[in-house]
Amino acid sequence: MSAPPSPAPAGRTLTWPWFLAVVVAYLAIIQGLGALIGVDRGSGDSQFPTTEALLRNGVIPIGLSVLFGAGVVTWLGWWGSVLHYRVPVRRWVRFIPISMLVAAVLAVNYPNLADQPLSLVLALVAMTALVGIGEELMFRGIGVQVFKRAGLSEGKVALWSSVVFGLVHVSNAFGEGAQAILQAVIVSTSGYFFYLCLRVGATLLLPMLVHGLWDFSLVSNSVGTDPTTSPGMILPIVLQIALIVVVIVKRRTIEPAPKTDSADLRPTAADRAAGL
Repeated sequence: MSAPPSPAPAGRTLTWPWFLAVVVAYLAIIQGLGALIGVDRGSGDSQFPTTEALLRNGVIPIGLSVLFGAGVVTWLGWWGSVLHYRVPVRRWVRFIPISMLVAAVLAVNYPNLADQPLSLVLALVAMTALVGIGEELMFRGIGVQVFKRAGLSEGKVALWSSVVFGLVHVSNAFGEGAQAILQAVIVSTSGYFFYLCLRVGATLLLPMLVHGLWDFSLVSNSVGTDPTTSPGMILPIVLQIALIVVVIVKRRTIEPAPKTDSADLRPTAADRAAGL
């Protein structure tokens, strides 16, 4: 007897071309609003020299992009599917979110943050939390659902949602030059790791947490008027390379082993007749 067909996913339909349009609008909010209300960061090495720069160049535009993403999910009626993604993986994959969280905590530039005003540190916490929420909502939330509902395999869902995530960061070339291309490639691999975090936790909250803390540790090295890079900065770089190697080597053991129906193991009438 054949299994009954699975019910159609709840909510409206969003095709991948329209998803790309949503991503462009999302990006326009961050980049466009940032250009309108942002302040000059100066010619120093600091990415966010002051609290005002953090708020106007980061917190406000990113915060509005989070509201935009939440509005899209609400309109689609996808909150249940976006927040809960129950597609299991093998137990070893738990190493990915655990190692990323540990590396992020160890890599935070605590001495540099201790030299900054409390308002700047709190603004950094807010900005990186919003980055984790907004980007995961858009790419591991909406993006994963778009490709999943299009009938793609889990491998292709992971691939294309990560590729789009990486391409979005090419927009940083407006402020950082050609190195943004390399950043986009690196970010694509990070997107794949965040996707695996989603699979491990079965909830979008886990990649949001990992992503936000990961970015906090990285940006903690470039805030303040005279930032100093922490030696711990090498940890995320080393871990990123190590995780790439691990995933390549163990790529065929990410999905759970297929379960064998016990009914299939029962001897058939022919087997019994043959004495099996």
